Amino acid sequence: MSHSEFDISGQKVLLVGAGRGIGKGIALVFAEAGADVAITGLTTTGVNKVAQEVQALGRKALPLTGDATKASDMEKIVQQTLAEFGQVDTLVNCVGDSIRKPVVKLPGGSLDGMTEEDWHHVIDVNLTEAFQGCRALGSYLLERGQGSVINISGWASFRGRPEYSAYDAAKAGLMRFTECLAQEWAPYGIRVNTIAPGSFPDPEQMSEDAYQARQDTAANQIPLGRTGRLKEPGYLAVFLASPAAAYITGQTWAVDGGISIKQP
Repeated sequence: MSHSEFDISGQKVLLVGAGRGIGKGIALVFAEAGADVAITGLTTTGVNKVAQEVQALGRKALPLTGDATKASDMEKIVQQTLAEFGQVDTLVNCVGDSIRKPVVKLPGGSLDGMTEEDWHHVIDVNLTEAFQGCRALGSYLLERGQGSVINISGWASFRGRPEYSAYDAAKAGLMRFTECLAQEWAPYGIRVNTIAPGSFPDPEQMSEDAYQARQDTAANQIPLGRTGRLKEPGYLAVFLASPAAAYITGQTWAVDGGISIKQP
């Protein structure tokens, strides 16, 4: 027996940051589920390839470029998507990057401390990008009175680590941003949730040896004994975009093999 509540066929999805990695996996799952997808990235290299894969699945794809941390770029992306698709049902904010640096160089340590530019870059790429996406599309969604926003965070939302203060603070901030915005937009029929992935290496972005090394490490560190597969956050994203999730908002969902609950 099938449940129509899980059906998202015909949805129009704006997926910000989908040229590779988790974003690519989410784009492909949405296409497999019957959605048309606007795919954005900083350059054309990744988004054009992902767009071709979406089209091969029989769905419309719109490859777009722009800096997700900039208001002007996001406003242009939203305008282009609405002009092509006529509507947007689901917004996915999936831009992120990390650096490993202490706040200041530690005694006897080899890593230099963060610069002001380091801090702002990591905060902008992991947190400001979601604000810009929601700000650019928000008025449209509120006027329409329906829609779903899915922010892609990380398991760092739940636990801080030494030498990752900017990244972990941004991810924790994204969880709170989601909670705040979910309350602001709930009266207008808009749901806002976050997916917090764990380790999801992209085999196309690394050598076979490097990818295998990540698997070997995961076997000892992650409770489920492996890294994630790129499509796995996409399965949850499709659920959160579907009518089956109509009573879910303001939540952060871990997809991390159990690493966020593992005791140190």
